[in-house]
Amino acid sequence: MAGTQDIFVFKDALIVLGTAAVVAPVVHRLKISPVLGFLAMGAALGPHGLGQLAAHSRTIDWITVTGERQIAFIADLGIVFLLFFIGLELSLRRLLTMRRLVFGLGGLQGALTAVVLSLCALWLGQPPAASLIIGACLALSSTAIVMELLSGQRRMMSTTGRTSFAILLAQDLGVVPLLFLIGALAGPTDGTSVIKGVIIALVEAGVAVAVIALVGRLLLKPLFRLAASTDNPEFFMAATLLIAVGAGVIASYAGLSMALGAFVVGLLLAETEYRRAVEAMIDPFRGLLLGVFFFSVGMHVDLGVIWREPLLVLGGFVAMMAAKALLLAPLCRLFGVPWGASLETSLLLAPGGEFAFIGIGFAVQVGLIAADVSAGVLAVVSLTMVSLPFVALAARRVGQRLSPEARSEPLVTVLPPDDHARRVIVVGHGRVGQLVCDMLEKHSIAYIAVDRDVATVERWRKLGRSIYYGDASNALFLRRCGIDEAPGIVVTLDTAAVDDVVRTVRSRRPDVMIVARAHDAQHARHLYALQVTDTVPETIEASLQLAESALAGLGVPMGLVIASIHERREEVRRELQAAAGSPSSLTEQIRHARRERALKPRGTVEGR
Repeated sequence: MAGTQDIFVFKDALIVLGTAAVVAPVVHRLKISPVLGFLAMGAALGPHGLGQLAAHSRTIDWITVTGERQIAFIADLGIVFLLFFIGLELSLRRLLTMRRLVFGLGGLQGALTAVVLSLCALWLGQPPAASLIIGACLALSSTAIVMELLSGQRRMMSTTGRTSFAILLAQDLGVVPLLFLIGALAGPTDGTSVIKGVIIALVEAGVAVAVIALVGRLLLKPLFRLAASTDNPEFFMAATLLIAVGAGVIASYAGLSMALGAFVVGLLLAETEYRRAVEAMIDPFRGLLLGVFFFSVGMHVDLGVIWREPLLVLGGFVAMMAAKALLLAPLCRLFGVPWGASLETSLLLAPGGEFAFIGIGFAVQVGLIAADVSAGVLAVVSLTMVSLPFVALAARRVGQRLSPEARSEPLVTVLPPDDHARRVIVVGHGRVGQLVCDMLEKHSIAYIAVDRDVATVERWRKLGRSIYYGDASNALFLRRCGIDEAPGIVVTLDTAAVDDVVRTVRSRRPDVMIVARAHDAQHARHLYALQVTDTVPETIEASLQLAESALAGLGVPMGLVIASIHERREEVRRELQAAAGSPSSLTEQIRHARRERALKPRGTVEGR
C-alpha cells in the first residue's frame, strides 16, 4: 500500500478533477464559459493564489496545486490535442471555400494588429525580438471562448459567426509559424536580426512540415486500416493516441513544438475516411485535457501584479481592447461585412486568447521575454478573457441596433423538428435538389431538405419549403433530422462531401435507401463501393436522354424507345455495381438489414 507521502502527490490531480466535475458544471449552468471556470480556479488555487500560503499551512497545501510540473505535463497533452483537433477540423476544401475571409481578412487582421502592438511594445522599451513576440501573441483571440459563445447562441452561421470563425481560423493557422518564430529567435545570441530569425523560422517550418507530411502519407492510412479491421474501439483509440502524441514527440525530438506535429498529422488525417471516427473517439477526453490546460494557464496568472499595479493593468486592458477593435472594424467593413456585424466581430475578437499564454510562456523559457514583463502582459490578457462574456453581450446589442441582420438569422438557426416522423431527407438544395423536392411534393411524400448555403436556406424557407441549415455529414445533425426513422436519403451534392454524408448515414442506418448523384461512371462505381443503394451518373443519364430523343426523332415507336432505354440503364447499373464489387445483391443486403432492424425491440435502436 502507498504511504501518506505517496498519496499526497495525487492531490493535485484530484483538485483538477474536482474542478472539472463540480466547478465547470456549475459555471455552465450559470451560462458562463467553463473555460473561465478553469482559468479562475487555476488562478485562485495556483502558486500565485492560495498556493503562496501552502508552506505555512498543511490544510491550504491540500487544497492548492503545488506540483506544477505534474499538471504541466497533462496540460501539454491538452495543447497537443487542441492543435490536433484544429488540424482535424480543417481541410483544403474548407480553406478554399472561405479563402477570401480566412487569408484575406484574417491574414490582414493578424499582420496589422501584430505590427501595431509590436510598435507599442517597442515604444515602451522592450527589445525588438520581445516586442515582435508580444505583439503577435496579443493579436490572437480566444478561439475556445468565442466559438463556445457563438455556438451556444446558435449564431455560427450568422454574418458575425462566419466572419469571426474565418479570422479565428487564420489565427489558429498562424500559431504554428509563431512557435517556430520564437524558437528561431531564441537560437542566435550574436545580434542576429529579427528578419533573419523570421526567415529561419519559415525554412524550418517548411522542412518539418514536409517530413511529417511525408511520413504521415505513408503510415497514416495503413495504421488506421489495421486498427479498424479488428472492429475493436480500444485498438482504434490506441492508434489515434499513437498518431497524435507520436507526431508531437517526433516534432519535439527534432527541436520543434509537439503541438506542431499534432497539428500537421491532424491536417493529414482530415483528408481520410477515418476523420469522423477519430473525432468521435477523442472528443470525450479532449474536453478534460483542455480543461487541465486552461487550469494550468490560470496558474500562471499572477494575481499579485493586478493587486500591486491595478492602474497599469487596467490601462493595458483598455489600450489593448481599443486598439484591436479599432483596427478590425474597418477591415471587416472593407471586406463587405455590414457595420453592425463588423463592430460586433471586432469587440468579440478584441480580448486576448489562450495561445498568448503558450507563446509568451515559451518566450520566457527561452529567455526572450523577462519574467516580470510576462507577468504583466499575461495579467492583461487574462483580464480581457474574463471580460469576454460581458463584452459579447454588449457587442450583440450594438450589432442588433446597427444591423437588421438579426431579424433574418432565425431562418437559418431553426432546428429540424424533433418529432420522430418518417420523412425522406434530401441532402443539398441546388437545382437538382429543388427538382427532387418538387417531385416528392407532387407525390405527397413527406421530406425535409438540408443545405449549407445560408442564402439558399433563407430564400426557400421564406417560400415555405421545409429546409434547414446544417451539415449532413454530422451524425448528431442527421439524428435531429430523423435519420433513425427516414425511409430514404437522396444526396444531390456535386462535391466530394457526398462521401462523408454516405459514410455517416451508412454507419447509423445500414438498412436505409440511399440514392446519390454521381458525376460519371467512375464516380458511380466509387459510390456503389460505399454501399449506396443507387446512383445516377450525370454523364450516362445525359447520354441516355440524348439517345431517347434521337431514336424518337428517327421514327422509332416511343414504347420501344422507352423499353430499350430502360433496359440499357439497368445494364449500366449492373455493370457499375459489379465493378464496385457489389453486384445486384446490394438491394437484397439492405432488405436483410431492414428485416433485422424490424425484429429488434424498439428500445434497442441506437440513439433512442
